[in-house]
Order: sequence, then C-alpha cells, then structure tokens
Amino acid sequence: MKLSSPVWSIMASSEKSTSKGQAWFCTTGLPSDIEIEVDDMTFHLHKFPLMSKSRKLHRLITEQETRSFSSVNPQTSTALTLVVAESDKKGKGHEIEDEEKEEEDEQEIEENGFPHIKLEDFPGSSESFEMVAKFCYGVKIDLSASSAVPLRCAAEHLEMTEEYSPDNLISKTERFLSHSVYKSLRESIKALQACESVSPSAESLGITEQCIESIVSRASSVDLSLFGWPVNDGGGGPDLSLIPGGASKSAKKQNRDNTNTELWFEDLAQLSLPIFRTVILSMRSEDLSSDVIESCLICYAKKHIPGILRSNRKPSSSSTAASENEQREILETITSNLPLDKSSISATTRFLFGLLRTAIILNASETCRDLLERKIGSQLERASLDDLLVPSYSYLNETLYDVDLVERILSHFLDSLEERSSTALVEADGRSPSLMLVGKLIDGFLAEIASDANLKSEKFYNLAISLPDQARLYDDGLYRAVDVYLKAHPWVSEEEKEKICGVMDCQKLTLEACTHAAQNERLPLRTVVQVLFFEQLQLRQAIAGTLLAAQSPSPSQSTEPRPGGEEVDAGKWKKTVRENQVLRLDMDTMRTRVHRLERECSNMKKVIAKIDKVGSPATTATDRPRSWSITKKFGCKFKTQVCDSQEATVVDHRSRRMSCYVLYECETF
Repeated sequence: MKLSSPVWSIMASSEKSTSKGQAWFCTTGLPSDIEIEVDDMTFHLHKFPLMSKSRKLHRLITEQETRSFSSVNPQTSTALTLVVAESDKKGKGHEIEDEEKEEEDEQEIEENGFPHIKLEDFPGSSESFEMVAKFCYGVKIDLSASSAVPLRCAAEHLEMTEEYSPDNLISKTERFLSHSVYKSLRESIKALQACESVSPSAESLGITEQCIESIVSRASSVDLSLFGWPVNDGGGGPDLSLIPGGASKSAKKQNRDNTNTELWFEDLAQLSLPIFRTVILSMRSEDLSSDVIESCLICYAKKHIPGILRSNRKPSSSSTAASENEQREILETITSNLPLDKSSISATTRFLFGLLRTAIILNASETCRDLLERKIGSQLERASLDDLLVPSYSYLNETLYDVDLVERILSHFLDSLEERSSTALVEADGRSPSLMLVGKLIDGFLAEIASDANLKSEKFYNLAISLPDQARLYDDGLYRAVDVYLKAHPWVSEEEKEKICGVMDCQKLTLEACTHAAQNERLPLRTVVQVLFFEQLQLRQAIAGTLLAAQSPSPSQSTEPRPGGEEVDAGKWKKTVRENQVLRLDMDTMRTRVHRLERECSNMKKVIAKIDKVGSPATTATDRPRSWSITKKFGCKFKTQVCDSQEATVVDHRSRRMSCYVLYECETF
C-alpha cells in the first residue's frame, strides 16, 4: 500500500466533543482511519505508516480493533474474557479504568468508524509526536539539539527500534546526538536544556549524563585568560575596525572566540537551578579550573539575580525575575560552590561584594554570608573603596556604612595573609605589596566613614589599629582620617582625642603632613609637640643630606673637566647655600616655637601645682602630672618617650581649658 505525498494541515476542532484543542490532518488522497490524541492535539492519521515503524502503536491499534471486533461478533467473547482475566491481576482500580477506557474506545469507534487512541504520559509535546508522524510517513525531518532529545525519548516510548524496522527513529536520533551534539559544547548545553522537559526519560536513557560529561570535558579546554567574558562589566577597548589596519586577522579571530565563549556561558545560564547545580558539581568532581567554575557561577548569578552589580540594577528583559525565595536559593547555591582559593580573575571581587550585599538584603543564611566574607578576605587587595562602602541594612547599626562587616573581612584577610606568608611576594624591607594595598584601602575607608556623626570613637580606633605597622609606608592617609573625625566630632573629650591621635606614628608623616598638623588647632597639645619634634628632625636630616651631596663632587666632574665647568659648580654651590639658609631659617623659627611651647607648658605646670595645693593639700609631688616635662635639649638626643601618647595624664577641667589656650597661642605664633 503506497500513499501519495502527504499534505499537513492544522485546524481548530469544535465539532467533536472528544477534541479539546486543535486537530491535525494528513491529506494523502486516502481518508484517515485512526485518531491519536497527544496533549490537546488530535492527529487524524493512517494505520499502516504508524504500525510499520512503531511496535507500541501496532499493539495498541491491534488490541483496539480486537475489542471492537469482539463486541460486534459474540463468538469472540471467550477471547475477550481471557483479556479481561489478565487485566484482573492489576487490581480492581485498574479494572474499572480499563473498562471505562474500553467503553470510550467502543463509543469512538461507533461514532467515527475508526479507532481513537490517547497517548498518556507521552514524553515531549504534541510537536514531538508531529515529527514522529512525519518520520513514519517518510517525510524528511530536520533535527537540532533541542528537538533531538525529546524525539529520542518519544521513539523509545513508541518502541521504534532497529529490530522492529530498519533505519528506525531510535538509531537516527542516536547518530545525530553522537555526531553533532556531544562533540560541541554549545550544542551539548542546548540538548541538556531540552532534557528538562523530558527529565525522567532522558535520565533513564543516559542522555542527561552524556550531555553533562560533554560539557565538562570541553569546558576544561577553555582558556579564560584570552577572554574578558563573563566577569567584565563592559566598556571594552576601542573598536579596531574603525582604525585603518587596526583589525588584524588575529584580533578578528580573538573577537570570534570571545563571542563563542560569551554565548556558551549565556546558554549555560539558561538551565534550571537543579540541572545547573548538577553541572557545577560535575565540574568540581573533575577538578576543573576554578576560574571556569567561577565564571559559570558569575554568569548564572547575573542572569537570575538582579542588582548584583551597581552598574546593572535592573533585570534583563529576556528573563523573568525570580522570586525572593528563588533568588535566595540561587545565591546560596552559587556561594556554596565558589572555590575557596584566591581567584585569578580580578573583577571577581566586585562580584563577590555584590553577592554579599544581596545576601544581606535577602537575609541569607549565616553560613552563606560567612563564606562570602572569607572569600572576599582572601583577595581584599583587589577591592576598591566603593566596594567597601556597604550600607547598614540592619536597624541595629547606627552608622551609615557597615563597619563591623569591614572589620570581619579585614580579619579574614590578615588570617589568609599569615597562611600564605611563606610563599607570598615580600619586598626587601619585609613589606607585603598586598598588605600595603589593603592599608591604603582601609585608610580611605576610615576617611570616608569619619564624617559619620554616629560613628563611635572606639569603633574608629579599633579599625585604625587593626593593621600592623608594615601596612603603611606613610601615615598621611591615617592623619587625614583622624583630622576628618575630629572635625566631625568636636564634642569628644581630650582623652578621646589623644587616644584617636595615638593611632598615628608621627615619625611616618611626610613633611607636608607635619606642616599641616603643626597648624591644626583640632589636635591635642601632645600630638602637636610630637609633630614639631619630628618635623625638626626631618629638616635636620634634609640639611645634612644636602651638605653631604654638595661636599662630594661627582666622578664625572673630577675625571672629565668641561669648559665652563667651574661656573656650573659655582652655580650649584650658590643654589645649595641658599637652600641651606632657608632651611636654617625654618629651623630657627621652629626652635623658637618649640621654646615658647616649653615655657607655656612650664607656666601651666606651675599653675596646676598651685591649684593642686589649694584643692588638695595632701597631694604629694609624686602625684603631680609628669606628662608635660620637656627637656630643653631639643636636638637629636631628644627622648621620644616624653611625647608618648600612651603615658598617663592627670588634667582636670581647668587645666584642659588652659592647655587649649596654650595650643591656640602656639598655633597663632
């Protein structure tokens, strides 16, 4: 029996009560003799093409025709009784369902004159069965990674094996998957996405596992160092195609590779969370590069969690925004799978801070937030000041920014720095580049939060002293933060001021910072005296260095005399003499200021002693304050202990007012 070329048509079916949706007709010159219902679509087909390719359809059609024939011919009641007896083994519930189904089939046959079969639990949709029907009719079908998976499951369900019919649908789809899908990374991802709609069948056939194995094996060969995706925030380099000769062949090839890498990351982000989690676990079990795993996680988070990066607060229009619970589940899944070792992708730090902010907003678990803080701490030197400015989302925090969070992250950084100290790069003077970068970062953060009126002095002090001395080459940034804090908190006591200023090392202030600090009326007197001393010391060292440089002629001057060389040396000497005169004048001015401060301090000490005698006669000389004693030998032998901010002081309210007056006089002088 040979059918003419079929013509397919779909039309709305409202005439028959059994049709719930649309009807699909195959016009071949012969009337259809069977109806097959899949989902909401009814297919009007012919028995012969279907029975020649599918063992299951052949069996169903034969059974239904047998039941119809037995209902018309009573002689076949004995055979029908045997069939019913076998169905009794399924239980009474199944027996009732079989009887109802038989009655419906008989009713359909009586009304239509041909069988009606409803395929329940059919893997795939009506589109998949349409491709099956076309294959049975000999029509060429175009396979893709998305359609081959449900079609393979449908062929297995309909028993379209090679033993039943040569070159059948199972073998055809298997060849396509093996030769065209599993050998490509992007095609494997698309096929894995198609497995979600037919998950039980795809897993039982091993399609899901093979797709994941293909993805993992091919992702391991990707070199992310050649690409900027997916962690860059955009704004790449100039368009070389606009420059004559700028777009070389290698550049064009790299752009193509970059695009391909970007696309397969985006395809992977389209997977559902359970399947994506399975892929990531497989990557970790195969010891895949941590950079590849991190890149996959970053891309997936950007796709499904809006607002991770401050530059992209709105979700993409192509994806439906997940609910708050779904976002929390995605975030905790991504966090739990992040590699704990330090990443080689610099932009990952900004992404991690975005995850941490989102975790705080979504009220993620403590474990999730702790993992993020530890991960950030391991690469804190890559962070920027903007990353550290995490707002205080809790009503328990009075400050504008979360200072406690920064303290915890800094603690994790110091712990990780200590662990890798044996292999870390250290400069000749024992300073770690990472530690110095973090020191500069924390000084900037201190200066930013110092203007917060709700910031307690204790919290500012603890964060300032949390770094070791090696973290700062100069304390100018720390001095700036202290100055901003004292300006924003004029009500702090003198003791608190001295404690806050104690975080600085006046010996590590540059000459510019010393000059500013010596004229800063917000600093306590003890700090000003320390600054003046070390400023004088720096000037002396500068003068000594200048004199030594001037007295030692260069080798070129002694071995290679030039015409007019004497005039050049004389000009250098005059310039050096003028600089020395200026430095000597500055030193004399500073010495005068220091002597005046010393006299004022001495007078203040006498006044305090008189007040103590009047107020408490029993007070002995040993109980008097010793912090104001300053030696008159204010040279290189000056003992810095007398200016130590940690030394005990006993100053009442009146002496504080007097010290402020003395400081003001010294400043105006």
